[in-house]
Amino acid sequence: MKYMIVIEAGPTSYGAYVPDLPGCVAAADTRKEVVELHLEGLYKDGEPVPAPRTTAIEMDVPLPAESRVPAAV
Repeated sequence: MKYMIVIEAGPTSYGAYVPDLPGCVAAADTRKEVVELHLEGLYKDGEPVPAPRTTAIEMDVPLPAESRVPAAV
């Protein structure tokens, strides 16, 4: 199964949110570990693993010139 995962890199770890896995908001040392920890908990608790349903896209959204955010470095 493939899940849409939102991953944010922090100064010392990674955080993740998986819309199709209720309650999956996690932090870990690596991108891979962050979701594996949640899945291990579901298995240990005998909870079902929901099927993936969410997808994501990236899109450009025009902003007025006065509200533009500087590009990331």
